[in-house]
Amino acid sequence: MSEIAFNINKLLPQIRELIASARITAARNVNTLQVLTNYEVGRLIVKHEQAGARRAEYGKALLKKLAALLTEEFGRGFSEDNLSNMRRFYLAYRKDDKVISETLSRKSLMPDQLGTISEKFTLSWSHYVFLMSIGNKSERSFYEIEAAQQNWTLRELKRQFDAGLFERLALSRNKKEIRKLATQGQVVTKPKDILKDPYVLEFLGLDEKTKYSESDLETAIIDKLEHFLLEMGKGFLFEARQKRFTFDEEHFFIDLVFYNRLLRCYVLIDLKIGKLTHQDLGQIQMYVNYFDRHVKKEDELPTIGIILCKKKHDALVEITLPKDTAIYAKEYQLYLPSKEELRQKLIDWTEEEGKA
Repeated sequence: MSEIAFNINKLLPQIRELIASARITAARNVNTLQVLTNYEVGRLIVKHEQAGARRAEYGKALLKKLAALLTEEFGRGFSEDNLSNMRRFYLAYRKDDKVISETLSRKSLMPDQLGTISEKFTLSWSHYVFLMSIGNKSERSFYEIEAAQQNWTLRELKRQFDAGLFERLALSRNKKEIRKLATQGQVVTKPKDILKDPYVLEFLGLDEKTKYSESDLETAIIDKLEHFLLEMGKGFLFEARQKRFTFDEEHFFIDLVFYNRLLRCYVLIDLKIGKLTHQDLGQIQMYVNYFDRHVKKEDELPTIGIILCKKKHDALVEITLPKDTAIYAKEYQLYLPSKEELRQKLIDWTEEEGKA
């Protein structure tokens, strides 16, 4: 290798990283400017409405005329529906109006000024349009926090909403923790924080009415591992499938082994498509015991075991496992749940908690 080629091989990665970083920053700033501009357009519309006629007919006629004029001058992006969304956007976020409007009123924005207010709006305009369609403020706040923290695309955000992530997480928490979901998102500090009820695996493409084996389920999960990790939630890293360990000259196999970097512990998953039995619970307990005694390090937290099953038996789980166990039986389903059913289930559960 020549001296020039050697030096270029050292230089190229640094330049490549710089260019990639600059492009990401530029794209983020363009997105932030679009969101902030739409916010300010919404503010000006509301301000104009408040100063003039307050009839609903006036507001509708105003948006229609304004859309025609702006589209003629600036092209796409200023339809009546879009202007209506900008108005709604301002009304939803106007508590920080002073800081944002003062920044936007400047003739030009410096990068440091843009960075300060971009912390308020970290998602794309398409994300915010979708979020505004969520009527429940607590639920909308939760999805906004999660989308920003997890860098969800709009498609991923819609999938998590359609799969009832907020309700499913809430069903695994007490009232106080449910309130935290709306203000902090999903905070993972203990084993129960990673649990959902149920797990939704519609992305696997398995037909609910067609016979499939546990091996088919496992293979489908591996084939769609990225989607499965998204469904599992924060901090999960995949380690192995059919992890073998041996004692007393007998081999045992764990279906799926993950590591959660937030909890700093192993998470073992056993897949069951038939009726959950006490033998299944005993088996996952054995797997967890083995990892705790022979695999995990001293500074790591105890291993978690999860049985993903088609139908769990709450009474069986309760009578078989001790109260302080790190073993959990959770149901999965191969289709998107009904949002209304999940909401009603959450309402019923909350009422029961209040009576307890």
